[in-house]
Amino acid sequence: MLHNFKYTLKTLFKNKTLIFWTFAFPIILGTFFYMAFSNIEKSEQLDVIDIAIVDNEQFQNSEALKQTFLILGDESNKEQMFSIQYVLLDEAVKLLEDDKISGYLLIEDTPKIVVSSSGINETIFKYVTEKIIQVEDILSLAIKEKSEQFQEEISKNPNTSFDIDTWKKEIYQEVLTMVNNANANIIDISNHNLSYTMIEFYTLIAMTCLYGGILGMVAVNQNLANMSNNGKRVAISPTSKGKIILSSVLSSYFVQLIGVFLLFLYTIFVLKVDYGTNFPLIILLTLIGSLAGLTLGVCIAVVFQVNENLKTGMMLAITMFGCFLSGMMGITMKYIVDSNIPLLNKINPASMITDGFYSLYYYGSNLKRFYFNVSSLLIFSLVMIVISMISLRRQKYDSI
Repeated sequence: MLHNFKYTLKTLFKNKTLIFWTFAFPIILGTFFYMAFSNIEKSEQLDVIDIAIVDNEQFQNSEALKQTFLILGDESNKEQMFSIQYVLLDEAVKLLEDDKISGYLLIEDTPKIVVSSSGINETIFKYVTEKIIQVEDILSLAIKEKSEQFQEEISKNPNTSFDIDTWKKEIYQEVLTMVNNANANIIDISNHNLSYTMIEFYTLIAMTCLYGGILGMVAVNQNLANMSNNGKRVAISPTSKGKIILSSVLSSYFVQLIGVFLLFLYTIFVLKVDYGTNFPLIILLTLIGSLAGLTLGVCIAVVFQVNENLKTGMMLAITMFGCFLSGMMGITMKYIVDSNIPLLNKINPASMITDGFYSLYYYGSNLKRFYFNVSSLLIFSLVMIVISMISLRRQKYDSI
């Protein structure tokens, strides 16, 4: 078994076509993805919006507006949304006329946004301000309710002494907590949720995992009597056929993992791709995804009684179609399939792998979806193994 493992390793590494598809092609494609999508992603991130706020008495009395815009305009904050100038009304009007700001906020009887056009920056400014005002109304209601509770307690217990300063501090603390919670929701998350580069690299990893099936297919073909002279010798030898095929499959899995981890090293240290903080789980998903690709290749090699070139073509076609459905050629395709034919992506190993990466990147604290995809890949691998074993047992030859 060990001898066959070493022999298969040498055979696979000497096959230049296999080495290209397993090692070189994913790295080349990853480089093209980086060149094509990184600039698009940068161009679609929101720029800091120039605005002005009329710094009058009414604005200073609005704690919610004042504190929230202080955070959103903080230059040291990586989520900075606005570049804010606190000015008098005349200066704000002049800045808008000179197109130096997108608009300004004026608080008189009610807050008012003044703009000179209706672009996306102006819309964002108006939307954020309205949200803050809504929060402020909620805070005012909370203060009113607390005050009413205070008055009610006084009326019920007129002889009981109350520390008014302590009560005011409680109200202030509750309001401050609500303001901070509201501030945390008003941030620019476009660089997290619209990452073209990350989506494409997830599908690239999935493709590389499935391409390992070509290695498994070639390794198994060498041990099939109808595919190679070596297979004929294996068929008539007294050695256990199961051990020989198992050692060949393990050897191809080893080569496959080398290719996948070379891709990881290249994308992380050369292309500077950030896969997140759950790297052990990413490795786990990659190992199981590679197993799914390998078993798919073995199944094709065993079930279909055609020549090796046709089997390779089938493996490539299945892999690329699966990657297409998971979003490689267009990031919206995965959502179209999920919305219209969800079952298709649930049996598509490429979609299972990419969805596992999505769940780690976007829902890192909730691993339920991740483990569902891992389990699905294991079930897929098991089904491929069972089909392969049944097909192998049924194969008989009249003559060799």
